[in-house]
Amino acid sequence: MAAVTGIRHEDKYELERRVPLVPEDVKKLTDTGLKVIVQKCEKRIFRNDEYKAAGAVLADNMNDADVIFGVKEVTIPSFEENKTYIFFSHIIKGQKYNMPMLRTMIEKKVNLIDYEKVADDKNRRLIFFGNFAGLAGMIDTIWALGLRLKHLGLNTPFTKLKQARMYDSLEEAKSVLKEISAEITEKGLPQEICPLTVGFTGYGNVSKGAQEIFDILPFEEVTPQELKELRNTQTSNKKLYKTVFKEEHLAVKKDSTPFILQEYYDHPELFNGVYEEYLPHLSVMMNCVFWTEKYPRLVTKEYLKNNYNTSSKLLAIGDVTCDIHGSVECTELGTPINDPIYVFDPKKNSYKMGHEGEGLLMMSVDILPSELPRESSQFFSRALYPFVKSIAECDFNKPFAEIKLPSEIKKALILLKGEFTPDYKYIQNYLK
Repeated sequence: MAAVTGIRHEDKYELERRVPLVPEDVKKLTDTGLKVIVQKCEKRIFRNDEYKAAGAVLADNMNDADVIFGVKEVTIPSFEENKTYIFFSHIIKGQKYNMPMLRTMIEKKVNLIDYEKVADDKNRRLIFFGNFAGLAGMIDTIWALGLRLKHLGLNTPFTKLKQARMYDSLEEAKSVLKEISAEITEKGLPQEICPLTVGFTGYGNVSKGAQEIFDILPFEEVTPQELKELRNTQTSNKKLYKTVFKEEHLAVKKDSTPFILQEYYDHPELFNGVYEEYLPHLSVMMNCVFWTEKYPRLVTKEYLKNNYNTSSKLLAIGDVTCDIHGSVECTELGTPINDPIYVFDPKKNSYKMGHEGEGLLMMSVDILPSELPRESSQFFSRALYPFVKSIAECDFNKPFAEIKLPSEIKKALILLKGEFTPDYKYIQNYLK
């Protein structure tokens, strides 16, 4: 018999409006006889009555649900013993800030499935918010850039754009960007900031989303090497210049032998980071690349302290990746949607919220897809829906070897009855 399935309300962030399953897919599940309980919530992009119409039962809590789906981390007081939770846990890299939550899950003997680890036989992620982080991150960065430039006394058409969350749809934001594009093509940008160059680290879904937004503007793509020479060539103030950086541009072998991608993945300790040599040539950096501590940093505080000043070309960093003190070391915090930007002062190693002050403008919202909650939830729900029934029907009281789940889901089962499954025993070291 299938377990009662719940959809919890999101309570980590005030403006988190996404859902793991949209009413349309809930209706398909309830039509099969699955009981779905939805915790009442007024801020969701989909209303309570939409879920009720889909056959779900509305409730004030998740007490009667056995399998509980969410998006972001579950707050510690919300965990109930012996239940199954499915959400983005952010523990697989031993993130310190989530170790208290992990300890609670272990104490409560819960089962944990993490969306981030749901993958096919080629280790490609299957349940994610697609390119929506990149889409929203680029919109927010252009919006923030307009504010910053206006503060510096430069008027640009970028001020026409609003933060992504202020639009009812992605298409509405894109229509404004088309107006901005037309104005740049006709009137150009202030010469003081030209050539306006934007660099994208990475070429996956997040980067593609950011580029999808950027590419609405008039632009010319240049290679990393051409970027370095751009100041010495004839450029136009009626277009922007775009550069995409791959791994081979981010690091070089310490022994000066040729770059081999697989070697970089397997032995990053043999490489030195070289991305900073491009920073003097960039106006905006969009950081969209996956990173862990074993890889060289892209931007260090030491570099900024020694090289950044008021005449530097670099105006802003849109850190879509949003690893605190990670690949971009001056990413000081994951900013909330309602206070999304700050200015980092490299000399003082401090920051000030907003777009004013001395230093470098930073955008590091860590729930960017929630700024486009309807479209991103629909995309996510389509990917999750095929696995819901099998999760609800699983007997989690059996030993791990006997657990019957689709292979894609089983490999994402981190905790079983509060104990680490074989692939995740390494996380225990972060709890010491």
